[in-house]
Amino acid sequence: MKEHHNFFRGCIPLIASENVASPAVREALLCDFAHRYAEGWPGERVYAGCRYIDEVELLCIDLAKKLFKAEFVDVRPVSGVIANLAVYTAFTSPGDTMMALSIPNGGHISHAAMKTKNGRFLGGTAGAVHGLNVEYFVFDREEMNIDVDASAKKIKEVKPKLVLFGASVFLFPHPVKELSEVAREVDAYVCYDAAHVAGLIAGGYFQDPLREGADTMQMSTHKTLPGPQHGLIAAREEHGEAIRRAVFPGLTSNHHLHHVAAVAIALAECMKYGREYAGQVIRNAKALAQALYERGFNVLGEHKDFTESHTLIVDVTGFKGKVGLGGDIERLLEKAGIIVNRNLLPWDSSEGRSYLNPGGIRLGTSEVTRIGMKEGEMEEIAEFIKKVVVDGEKPEIVREEVAEFRREYQKVHYCFKSMTEAYEYIEIP
Repeated sequence: MKEHHNFFRGCIPLIASENVASPAVREALLCDFAHRYAEGWPGERVYAGCRYIDEVELLCIDLAKKLFKAEFVDVRPVSGVIANLAVYTAFTSPGDTMMALSIPNGGHISHAAMKTKNGRFLGGTAGAVHGLNVEYFVFDREEMNIDVDASAKKIKEVKPKLVLFGASVFLFPHPVKELSEVAREVDAYVCYDAAHVAGLIAGGYFQDPLREGADTMQMSTHKTLPGPQHGLIAAREEHGEAIRRAVFPGLTSNHHLHHVAAVAIALAECMKYGREYAGQVIRNAKALAQALYERGFNVLGEHKDFTESHTLIVDVTGFKGKVGLGGDIERLLEKAGIIVNRNLLPWDSSEGRSYLNPGGIRLGTSEVTRIGMKEGEMEEIAEFIKKVVVDGEKPEIVREEVAEFRREYQKVHYCFKSMTEAYEYIEIP
């Protein structure tokens, strides 16, 4: 564990689905709540000894309601996947049809079917766990977004019970308003997986799903929302009872109470610092995309300023003869202390590539922003990546430069102040 902390202290963390929590959030994770049980809703527990746990959970709910302007909030899902599954459980039955984005087009495994169209086992949560038939939005590869007209036509034809927006590759806001109106025509529920963009939405950026027609907005709490790994569902009040029953007793027993306390602190920090943080995350993503583009990288979405979120996608197939594909570049950059992840491109399957070594890499700016980096540092990061991928410099040499660069960025920003560093290992004597 200590070696891991030391490793990340000297790396450039660019995984779009990760972040670093503040020392105050980390403190909550160490509290005695971790040893306790509190099944059920605050005030209606199955276990005794929950008076302070109830206070904290109700505070967490209240903060989330204010932050997301939601009528109802459940903070008991233990992850974003469980939050999604709770929504499926509340609104659908096995055998119903759901519409979402396919994985190659940016969808998450929790949105996916049990099998692919050609019968290969996929194991997606929606299909394999809840037994849903999953149809997919029509995707505009040029715009890197849902094709509104074609998808509206498909919704009318398929008549799904649930229409799910949200993605793991989420560059631009989804057409929630336009397609939620179509979904209502076929009596479909409209849900929004905000796992990646919850912190941006909390800061007043990207989009506002609950005002654009979504019945629910479910999320994990550790990506652009920089809290602990946990889940949360915000919804209209009319759906509250169905969601409560789906979460407990349906999908949780005890719900990781120390994480609920940590989520409450993260939400409080977002109330105070969230807008400034989210704005800088997006500016950094645009700056990093532009800097990579200027250095010869094929960053998708150039005609749309690359991204409106924390994420950018690079098509690396042009480097195939030199350094390989996405998986090869992921491993090469890690040797240089630059942590990214390989990522499927929408057209990879048709060109014979798989997730093991796809045509793309995904980069995110949530964590580097959190440790104090701004647009100027994005230029330096792009140069490090260029040295390894384009110039062919030995990653071990670049690793030394990266470690030196990182020395100045060891504190968590946009949070309650602390002397504890971002990647400091906390040892209890």
